[in-house]
Amino acid sequence: MSSTAQRPNPRIAIYPGTFDPITNGHVDLAARAAPLFETLIVAIAESPSKGPAVPLDDRIALARAALEGIPNVEVRGFDTLLATFVRGVGAGVLLRGLRAVSDFEYEFQLASMNRHLIPEVETLFLTPAEQYSFISSTLVREVARLGGDVSSFVHPAVAAALRRRYGGGAV
Repeated sequence: MSSTAQRPNPRIAIYPGTFDPITNGHVDLAARAAPLFETLIVAIAESPSKGPAVPLDDRIALARAALEGIPNVEVRGFDTLLATFVRGVGAGVLLRGLRAVSDFEYEFQLASMNRHLIPEVETLFLTPAEQYSFISSTLVREVARLGGDVSSFVHPAVAAALRRRYGGGAV
């Protein structure tokens, strides 16, 4: 641990992701995890290699709008290695969501890599409420791009942003 890093605090959790866009499934996970921690930081990765449809600053603003009713949730963007960000804020827990068995292999690989890079930090997996288990940012973007109604999958501010991005649609 570098001298500028904080000691890991198990009462601070990081919920990292691209959140392109944030969905009701993400909000559900954050709302259910928040009472378990003093602070839950929703950490939005810049992720240029993924070619996000929504710029980082907009994803941060949309996440803040979607999560505004949860008092101990902070939203921050980052453009570094997740391990660097986690150490910098002194978090002791990484929160990850598992929607389906198909998510497990990828999430297991991420957790193993993070355990190697930041062994002092634990990974906690939560599953979404059943009504959100099929929702993914990728599917929401695709439905919005093709003019479909995404209003039941995302916060109203996110639906409006997707309408602007993809030119109207039936939202």
